[in-house]
Parts: sequence; structure tokens; C-alpha cells
Amino acid sequence: METRRDVYQAIADPTRREIIGIIAQQPITVNAIAEKFDVTRQAISLHLKILSECGLLSIKQSGRERLCEAKLEKLNEVHEWVQQYQKIWAGKLKALKTLVEEQDVKSEKNLR
Repeated sequence: METRRDVYQAIADPTRREIIGIIAQQPITVNAIAEKFDVTRQAISLHLKILSECGLLSIKQSGRERLCEAKLEKLNEVHEWVQQYQKIWAGKLKALKTLVEEQDVKSEKNLR
């Protein structure tokens, strides 16, 4: 049975988010990634597998090394999802600002 993974599952884990940050800079070997963490190589391999399965990185054999390269287009899905809520909150904040400004005008009129 094949496991389906999505980008949200991948970015839910802080270690995977850190790995994404590392590979976003430049392609890097699995061993070089593993050296940056205080966990087992097996744990890092599992994180890399999840990132690969959801399409955020590709792993290519380069001689004896495995090179990880970022494929961050999938993060657009997250950006678009978050952006819809940013628009909602921007609208709410604009309405709140208008309300506060109206209250200020009323308060000024009452003081006169």
C-alpha cells in the first residue's frame, strides 16, 4: 500500500522545515544534512523520504553520494491556502479600523 503524503504533512514537523531551509540554499548531500542534526541518520532519512514523497525535494545519486535538491513549487499550495485567510483578516482589520475611526469622530463631536 502506497502512503500518500501532502505538503502540509511535510511542513508540520520542525525538523523537516529546517531541512527545507537547508536545501533551499543549495543542493546538499544526505550526509551533510544528517551532520547538522543531533538525531540518527535513520531519522533524517525518514524525514527526507517524507519530503521527497510530497514533492518538496528530489534525491539523486551522484557517485557514492545522494544529493538532495529543493523543489519548492509545492509550497505555493500552502501560500495560496494561507493567503485566503490573510485576505479575510485584512478585511476584518479594515472594518475594525473604520469602526474605531467612526467612534473617534463621535467622541470628538460629543466633547465639543
